Amino acid sequence: MQNFRNYYDILGVARETSGEEIKKAFRRLARQYHPDLNPNDVTAEEKFKDINEAYEVLSDPKRRSQYDQFSQFWKQRGFNRGKTNQPVDFKTWEERSTNTRNSTAEVDYSEFRDFNSFVDELLGRRPERQPATPNGNGTRVRTSDPFRPGTTKTAYTVGSRATRRDIEAQLTLPLERAYRGRRERIRLEDGRSLEVKMPDGMVSGQRIRLRGQGVSGGDLYLKITVIPHPFFKVEGIDIACQVPITPSEAVLGGAIQVPTLDGLVQMFLPRAVKSGQRLRLAGKGYPDDNGKRGDQLVEIQIVIPKEITEEEEKLYQQLREIESFNPRADLPV
Repeated sequence: MQNFRNYYDILGVARETSGEEIKKAFRRLARQYHPDLNPNDVTAEEKFKDINEAYEVLSDPKRRSQYDQFSQFWKQRGFNRGKTNQPVDFKTWEERSTNTRNSTAEVDYSEFRDFNSFVDELLGRRPERQPATPNGNGTRVRTSDPFRPGTTKTAYTVGSRATRRDIEAQLTLPLERAYRGRRERIRLEDGRSLEVKMPDGMVSGQRIRLRGQGVSGGDLYLKITVIPHPFFKVEGIDIACQVPITPSEAVLGGAIQVPTLDGLVQMFLPRAVKSGQRLRLAGKGYPDDNGKRGDQLVEIQIVIPKEITEEEEKLYQQLREIESFNPRADLPV
């Protein structure tokens, strides 16, 4: 039988292999021979097509059964030299037989001129009309295969083998997880659930490509959306935030605790720091594509207490009596 392909050998599995093991073998080989990983490699491209066709047949229990039955007879003596009606439990194309479920069907394998014809019908590849060519008698005949009375002048064309298609999915996550990167579980529209190790430092609008996770060996593109954080704001590779301090901290300066994406760190305030002034925590920002981190920009907000204790009020009164600073001394009026 011309063009016969042993799909089990193509996937590197035994004939009795389970469907789950066949799927694992397919995914491993699809990644290995994916065209994007083997640019301009014609051999790898053909191998990739054969892998997809083999999986398309063997992943479906009915098609696999039909393929197994067909494979038992294609090497028999005289197989391709005439009709060989073999009684086979060949539960195949429903339009061929109206037999009951447990009966046997008489299958004439000789009607398939080669293995490709068998696969075309097995996978439901539709016959496509071939433009006829005028002959000397003014009638039109097909340029391949002899015409048999009572048949339609059509020619099979080999359909695309499991057309690969890229797909896109959305992944929304909080800033802390986008910053650290971690394993995320993603559920796709086709029902699949993937667990993927995500990179560090993801940002909104970023598209992450997962090779071979699309349809039939295509790619999956994850579009990232990072939920706005109530405290941190991403500014390029810098992280901005506002930190409130008391009036005494603003005047005297000193160490305070500041939240960062890595946790609390100690930051030293200079004396007489102003409200709205930005201080810089080096290397505490967001990572860039090369792993280098920006800075955290801490904007100071001097906050006045709305309520104070009696002791605090006495101390403020004493401070007012002795303080020398007059903020209105230089008014231009």
